[in-house]
Amino acid sequence: MEINDKNPVEKDELTGDKLLSGHEYDNIRELDNRLPKWWVWLFIITIIYAVIYLFVFDVIKIAPHQETEYTNEMAAAGSAAPSPQAMVFDTTMMPLADQAALDAGKAIWDKNCIVCHKALGQGLVGPNLTDNFAIHGCRYFDLLTVIANGVPEKGMISWKTQLTKDQILQVTSFTMTLKGTNPPDPKAPQGDPCK
Repeated sequence: MEINDKNPVEKDELTGDKLLSGHEYDNIRELDNRLPKWWVWLFIITIIYAVIYLFVFDVIKIAPHQETEYTNEMAAAGSAAPSPQAMVFDTTMMPLADQAALDAGKAIWDKNCIVCHKALGQGLVGPNLTDNFAIHGCRYFDLLTVIANGVPEKGMISWKTQLTKDQILQVTSFTMTLKGTNPPDPKAPQGDPCK
């Protein structure tokens, strides 16, 4: 420890830095270090940011708070999503036959169904949809129900929250056109034979 007679400031012997008086704990003396300039500027910037944030969000309210933004986004998503309750199908429904509906169904098939059923419906993870066998029924209504509600225990997801009722009708109608097409490399038959 070094003490200057003209200026009674204690300095550390090792570093030469000024020691604070009255800051000694367990024989450890605290140095009077200045904070690094980058730290001081970062601290000043955070204070400025906090003032701007308070002004923008709470004083003049030109931007919504996170809670309000979240509520608005959830409301928008809820109104845009198809309503699962609206997915009521008649047991006597027949597949759509117009070419525009079948083309729309093929587009949905290509986007969502190929992963499990392959491009021609011959089956991969999901069953072969081209043969004369069915796990959950052979009727158009049965296939509509499977696509809309899914079969979670078999890995088939429910599409009623992702597709509209019309889209489900279209993709189901397209799927029905795959029956009897005999694609190459089909998956073995699963389920019961259709009559």
